[in-house]
Amino acid sequence: MPFPWEGPKKFLIRAREPEGPWGKRPEERSVEELFKASMIVLDKPAGPTSHEVVAWVRKLLNLRKAGHAGTLDPRATGVLPIGVNSGTKVLQALILAGKEYVGIMHLHGDVPEERIREIAREFVGDLYQRPPVKSAVKRRLRIRTVYYLDIIEVDGRDVVFRAGTSAGTYIRKLCHDMGLALGVGAHMAELRRTKVGGYTEDRAVTLQEVVDAYHFWKENGMEEPIRRVLLPVETAVVHLPKIIIRDSAVAAVTHGANLAVPGILEVQADIRAGDMVALMTKKGELVALAKALMDAEQMVEEERGYAADVERVIMEQGVYPPMWKKKPKASESGSERAEQM
Repeated sequence: MPFPWEGPKKFLIRAREPEGPWGKRPEERSVEELFKASMIVLDKPAGPTSHEVVAWVRKLLNLRKAGHAGTLDPRATGVLPIGVNSGTKVLQALILAGKEYVGIMHLHGDVPEERIREIAREFVGDLYQRPPVKSAVKRRLRIRTVYYLDIIEVDGRDVVFRAGTSAGTYIRKLCHDMGLALGVGAHMAELRRTKVGGYTEDRAVTLQEVVDAYHFWKENGMEEPIRRVLLPVETAVVHLPKIIIRDSAVAAVTHGANLAVPGILEVQADIRAGDMVALMTKKGELVALAKALMDAEQMVEEERGYAADVERVIMEQGVYPPMWKKKPKASESGSERAEQM
């Protein structure tokens, strides 16, 4: 089965309004703006740890801050998303994203190919996993999902496979458990991550490409290579359901206010209460990450109330002007509140 977020998206319309003069489409940002907040999809080489690779990128690009989403084993290669400066704020969304791997499982005994394919089909769906001994988390039993597990080739005791899994699935443990099910034992011999959320390996750049792009821009003003390296932060939330909000609600959200129902224009139809969602402008800018407090239908039908609890503000304050209405001071407390328009 495909990843849950893939396929056509249906939106429910609550209201319509024309685009205002504020903000900027992500693809129109300058290189200087991208350095303030962006993503790098790095093709991690085998050998160094994910932390070491991020430290090199931070030094090579003279960054104030950098971080990665989803640790890869030192020997593993492939897609490693790196947040640049304020782009680190969006990493929590990618940590929860599904991932795809291509690997080689080495069997400890001979097994007919048809039997291998049969067992692989049994591992698709929800399964229980206990993290391996060498892991950074507590070794408690947890449920993880394998969306697909395709056997690409069987060469003797080496099995080349492609797996699409939910976040937190250990491929090394998957190989071990398949070996037990086959009755001969197995271990993961090689692993490459080919996808994280909406990022695929064809968008990944090498460390050398990062260095070259930076120098081409700094020394010659060439923007095309560095734009291939620095991607807008919006590319990190392709897998998240979206809520399109009014221009008049943006400033309130960037100042920490939760999203009220009147501030909504459109809602992705499959949103359910408790989901992590991306709050977006009509221009496609990411304003914040939030937790849905209502189902999509409620967000469209309700007249008042809070639709989403803002967990992480991504957009800088001041991009959109404050347009909230101030209520009269309450005689009991002398306080005043802002209401999203």
